[in-house]
Amino acid sequence: MARKLDDVMAALPKGRRERVQARAMELATLKDLRQAVQQTQEQMAAALGVRQDTISRLEKRSDMLLSTMRHYVESMGGKLELVARFPDRPPVVIDHIGGEVTLNTRASVSRRARAAA
Repeated sequence: MARKLDDVMAALPKGRRERVQARAMELATLKDLRQAVQQTQEQMAAALGVRQDTISRLEKRSDMLLSTMRHYVESMGGKLELVARFPDRPPVVIDHIGGEVTLNTRASVSRRARAAA
């Protein structure tokens, strides 16, 4: 059974917990993140309802859907946030990652009307 990040962190001594949190800020890969919370690929696979080889392939990818990344992080008890940074502006946290977005309603209606004709 997968362990939640909060449970793992709470069980650590304060000094170790601080070192893990500092190291987490430096992590660059999903594999690093998974290993920092002491979870195996098998545990991640069980939490996500996939096979271990899927986790292995996922950790090697250089590009993936935000929804996939969000599920991966959430299965460890974390929360994925997407932040846009612009010069001379404060950072903007983008909410509703993976939600349905319609960018051009007229084009969608127009295409549907043509397809129906």
